Formats: sequence, structure tokens, C-alpha cells
Amino acid sequence: MDLLMLSKKLLKDLDDIKNQNQNILERANQSIEVCRKLLWVFKKEILKKGFRTLKDEIKFFKEVKQVPLIQLIYFSEIYSFEIQLPKADKENQLKSIKKKINKFNRFFLYNLDFGRYVDSGATNFDKEYYTRDYLDTFHITTSKFYFQDPEFCTPRDMLLGKYRAYYSLLHYMDAKKRNIKNNLNGKLVTTEPIDKMHWPFSNTDYVELVYALCAKGLGKQNNQGIMQISKKLQQLFDVEPKDIYKTYQDIKNRKNSRTLFLDELSTSLLIEMDKSEE
Repeated sequence: MDLLMLSKKLLKDLDDIKNQNQNILERANQSIEVCRKLLWVFKKEILKKGFRTLKDEIKFFKEVKQVPLIQLIYFSEIYSFEIQLPKADKENQLKSIKKKINKFNRFFLYNLDFGRYVDSGATNFDKEYYTRDYLDTFHITTSKFYFQDPEFCTPRDMLLGKYRAYYSLLHYMDAKKRNIKNNLNGKLVTTEPIDKMHWPFSNTDYVELVYALCAKGLGKQNNQGIMQISKKLQQLFDVEPKDIYKTYQDIKNRKNSRTLFLDELSTSLLIEMDKSEE
């Protein structure tokens, strides 16, 4: 059974549910159901066949399982929030949103070290975080139950799912707040980011671009660093950067041009300008 293909199919199914449901509660409820079903399929398959290698186990809990898990957490939180949201009184609605955003921010603050580990693309603790052999050493830190089983969870796979889902939920809450302020609360809130563009270049190219934008001043006004800028770019590009800090050091240590990608961008633009003048 190809578990990765099942995860990709889930994303298509969730898009279908989105297109068929204008009511956010109905959409969330149906999305929760299909995510739980897929996680149940995953669990049966893993308990039956296990993993061939340690690398396969890490990949499953760090990447494959995350697809339905993140969506399950995301829509579970939305369902809980929407069903408790005051039906009238704009001020109380905005207070509910603020309370939820504060909850997410407390989570990020409490899990600051883990967030840095995830955002940096580090892998040195992956064996301890994303395999089941270390449950007694690295205890599961999340308290809220979504889909948790010692035979189907690792010390940090649930935390990783919450970390990524909560980022999307912050965008949801921001959109919800804007709609309420503009008296659009009765209409469907746009909960998904724009379709991401494929990133056809390398991880090193991406890191070079991010650092160049930061060096030029992008994010300076809001005191945002490399990781914050990278998160913004990941909302536009379909890219999962790895080892950002280490890659930057490699770029700095280049023997020839240390701005290879930027040089290529400049050359491509100049060529295009020359073409338009012919």
C-alpha cells in the first residue's frame, strides 16, 4: 500500500469537500471524518507491516502521517472555535478570536526550542523525535487528544502536527477577524492560502534568495528574521527548506561567486531585457 499516495489523495478529497461546502462547520466536520479514516488506515498498515528501516519510520512520522494529522488538528480547532463563537455582538466575537490567537502564541512560546529545530531544517534529533523507541525518554508533550496511540505516535510527531497546523490557524483567525470587522461574518471565510507556485530551483538557491532579501531590508520594519521571512515565502512557494543556517555557511564558503543564484537571476533578466529591445 502506497501511504504517500493516500496522503496526496486526501488533499484532493479535502479540496472536493471545500468546493462542495460553503458552510465552514459542514466542511470542517467532513474534513475531520476523512482525516480520521486515513489515519486509521495508516495505523492498521503500520501495525501490520512495520518499517523496513529506521529512515522509513522517520519519514512516515515526520512527513507522511503529517498530511492527515495537520489537517485533522486544523479542522478540529476550527470546528471547536466556530461552534462556540458568539452568533452576534461583534465585540464578543473579536474577543473570542483574540483569545484563540493568544492561545496559539502561548503554544509557540512554550515550544520555542522545538520550533527552532523544525524551522532550521535540523535532523540531528529526528531519531529520538520521530521513532517510537524513545517514548519513555522523550515523553509526548501535547496534552490535547486528537489521534494518539503509543503504537502509532512518537514523542514529537503530534507536536509537529500542532506546530504546523497552528500556523495555518493563525491565518484563519486573521481572515475571520477581517471579515467580522467588515460585517462579512455570515459569509465563508477564506481559510486556505493562495495556490503555491512550484519552486524549480535548489534548496541552496532558496536560502541565498532569503538571505539576500533580508540583507536588503525585507522584514526590517517588523523586526522579522530569516525564519520569519522564510515562513512568509513558503506561503507563496511550494518549498520545504532544509538546513537553512548550515546552507548559508556553505554559501559563504564558496570559492568562486558567493551569490551564484543572484548572479544567474541578474543575467536572465538582462537577457530578457535585451530580447525585448530587439
